[in-house]
Amino acid sequence: MTKLRVGLLFGGRSGEHEVSISSARAIAKALSADTNASKYDILPFYIQKDGFWQAGEIAQQVLDSGAVYQSSVTSPNLWQFPPQTQEVDLWFPILHGPNGEDGTIQGLLSLMQVPFVGSGVLGSATGMDKIGMKIAFAQAGLPQVKYKAVTRAQIWSNPCVFPKLCDEIEAELGYPSFVKPANLGSSVGIAKVRSRQELEAALDNAASYDRRIIVEAGVVAREVECAVLGNDQPQASVIGEITYNSDFYDYETKYTQGLADLLIPAVLPEAIASQIQDMALKAFAAVDAAGLSRVDFFYVEATGEVLINEINTLPGFTATSMYPQLWAHSGISFPELVDKLIQLAIERDATAAGKS
Repeated sequence: MTKLRVGLLFGGRSGEHEVSISSARAIAKALSADTNASKYDILPFYIQKDGFWQAGEIAQQVLDSGAVYQSSVTSPNLWQFPPQTQEVDLWFPILHGPNGEDGTIQGLLSLMQVPFVGSGVLGSATGMDKIGMKIAFAQAGLPQVKYKAVTRAQIWSNPCVFPKLCDEIEAELGYPSFVKPANLGSSVGIAKVRSRQELEAALDNAASYDRRIIVEAGVVAREVECAVLGNDQPQASVIGEITYNSDFYDYETKYTQGLADLLIPAVLPEAIASQIQDMALKAFAAVDAAGLSRVDFFYVEATGEVLINEINTLPGFTATSMYPQLWAHSGISFPELVDKLIQLAIERDATAAGKS
């Protein structure tokens, strides 16, 4: 039987470059395990932080070592792709953050006319943009925390507008609240604010990352997550819970070992767990996701409310990441999960418009 040549695409031009390498290493190990080894050949493709694509020995070197690589070429032609791209039967992109899970690479892979794992352009872009995502959730009738969308122009361009904007945020959302760039992942640029001074500083900082910013009302709640797997008939996993001692689930807490604990399955009333699973599937459909997603929620235990926080269409994929762990506790091992995602990509490609 001819093996399927899987183009494992990792690295990328975002602040989550190192996380992407870790995810790719775990996926490569899974593709080489058990029955997967007889079904798939791995073709590694590493995108440097400057956007230059590497294949062959250099990409394999990064995959083996886990170390970031930067070539000595100062002005690479970003549109000269390695010749090995022509050998790929199916792409497995594991690029987190901007230029990776926001629809940009998905558009490129679509133009290549080769199937790929995960959501397409629409699902990826909507899942990455916190403002667009919340609009889609609202249309689907999913309850959320109160929020306000603002722009960099409101913060920077007119000194007369900024104080009024802060007045509106205080009146509509109060304190504490969270200020977030609309299009960054892994809690980059996010701040929890409790005063006017902190709000002004957080808005200014967030505007340095993105021209669109979202401010959300704080809520006292448990943070729970559900993994989704599938295409048109997706399935929801058991529920997991994140606990931590820091002020909120920031970048350092997420990626520093020992600062956060994952409890799987979360100790929840059965009706609440079922409600979260149902809402996760509705969120998956609302943004037109495909293949995989992790959906994050707030469970307000005092009132019994479940509020959707966000969907992540290309979540962290190391062996210790929440997404694969949720499926492991749902009966699907890491190697099986990787195999299923590849098969889902083939299925989605086969049922795309114009194909039989």
